[in-house]
Amino acid sequence: MIRRAEQRDIPDIMSLLVQVDMVHHNGRPDLFKGPATKYSEEELAVILRDDSRPVFVLTDETDSHVLGHAFCMMQQHIGDRVLTDIKTLYIDDICVDENARRQHVGRRLYEAVLAYARECGCYNVTLNVWACNPDAQAFYESCGMKPQKTGMETILSEGET
Repeated sequence: MIRRAEQRDIPDIMSLLVQVDMVHHNGRPDLFKGPATKYSEEELAVILRDDSRPVFVLTDETDSHVLGHAFCMMQQHIGDRVLTDIKTLYIDDICVDENARRQHVGRRLYEAVLAYARECGCYNVTLNVWACNPDAQAFYESCGMKPQKTGMETILSEGET
């Protein structure tokens, strides 16, 4: 079952947020603390009430356990000097519980996000993928996504990754 996340889902979502952080921490411990979550339970409760930041969950057959989530944000730059006025649905975070991987949870969530974006009249769906997460990049490419831009860095302190 895929639906908008509800307050009762917060404990499971918090657990998934730790899993997301640990993937990034393991790939870039110089940037990501671990284990941690990007939101507190209180911040997450506010997000779940914000229609401009929809969060979708895929649950088990009893609708009692979250197997994956997709955090999204509506973006539009009306009247920008350079950017067009298109409406974009940005996927801020997508995670499948490590015990539910390889069961098409991620693909089903992604397809639900695409359907929602179409319903909302979005021009595109975007997301960012860390270079330290090649499995995620391969997954998104298998869903038909293509690179839009590349972020680059130079690390200035010696001994860092």
